[in-house]
Amino acid sequence: MVADNPSENNKTYTQRTLPLVLLIIGSILLFLFSLDLMVSSLHNLGSDTARSVIEATENPFAALFVGLLVTALIQSSSTTTALTVALVASGALSFQSAIPVIMGANIGTTITSTIVSLGFINKKKEFKRAVSAGTYHCFFNLLTAAILFPLELNYGFLTSASAWIGGTFFTFDTSLSTNPGTAWTPFSFITDFLVAQVPGGVVLAVFSFILLVVSILIFRKLISDLLKAQSPETFSRFFFAGEFKSFFWGLITTAAIRSSTITTSLVVPLVAKKIIRMRMAAPFIMGANIGTTVTAFIAAMVNSNNSAINIAIAHFLFNFIGVLFFFPIPALKELPIRLATGLGKLTLRYRIAGFLFILFTFFIIPFSLIYLHQE
Repeated sequence: MVADNPSENNKTYTQRTLPLVLLIIGSILLFLFSLDLMVSSLHNLGSDTARSVIEATENPFAALFVGLLVTALIQSSSTTTALTVALVASGALSFQSAIPVIMGANIGTTITSTIVSLGFINKKKEFKRAVSAGTYHCFFNLLTAAILFPLELNYGFLTSASAWIGGTFFTFDTSLSTNPGTAWTPFSFITDFLVAQVPGGVVLAVFSFILLVVSILIFRKLISDLLKAQSPETFSRFFFAGEFKSFFWGLITTAAIRSSTITTSLVVPLVAKKIIRMRMAAPFIMGANIGTTVTAFIAAMVNSNNSAINIAIAHFLFNFIGVLFFFPIPALKELPIRLATGLGKLTLRYRIAGFLFILFTFFIIPFSLIYLHQE
């Protein structure tokens, strides 16, 4: 029997991984290009479009539910936050109006893990645990919003804090650009050419949004395939050995993937099948909540805009303060877990409860409140 040739094995491994690495790099470049094009096209839309965007989000309650509803529909807070940063950078959306949108996006993104949990509906006990794991992320963000939204509404807490941090540590020189959001980027030559050739701005805005979604979906698919290659038991031992380790890996993996949707959804079947306990999954989800803020920072740094970096900081602060409340304090730590497990027990008795939770939380309530606040 002939022994395997190590050099041949290395060559095969390189041949397998090189295309994947190139695709990942390509998806990142596509993401950055789509952001740059989006800012340029939005800025080119004109004052009427900018005014309509501002009017749609001038009411903080409406802005909160707009962010929730849009993110629930597209199932991607990364897309919503990147779009929000682009709107702020282009001047179409004010920094203050963008903060409630970001809060809503944090709640809206939890719909995916909740939907994943419904896949266990034909297995009673697994279904209860799956719903608990799938809705924990939602309850965590709902509780965080319940604390921070009134503080922002009445005292401008996140606005002031993020503006101070941004002004102290992240100040960009805008003297080289006459318009916000038009600073030079590596893609400026291409975007400037496209803006000059395509009249208006609506076509480019829609095209850039499609590119943004496609780049995120491609990146997610590539990383998701890598994660699925590992066995659940190996995944559990490596990522969930302790609370702090679980939190750390939730943060790191989500920051690398740029999607809490994938990482939190992967936790659901692990909890459902009792591979990990709910109390080990909770810190991982909290870490994922912070890790997902990297997308807004990337978008803001690409645009080199003070308001854009401030909204990225506000996004981080929202998630970070939530962790400060619900991770170290035992009584508060139990609250989102108890709410999630309570809903899990309810769905065990009434299967329709999970569907009603999704329907009311992510669609009926946001639609109704947006309509009422426009009256």
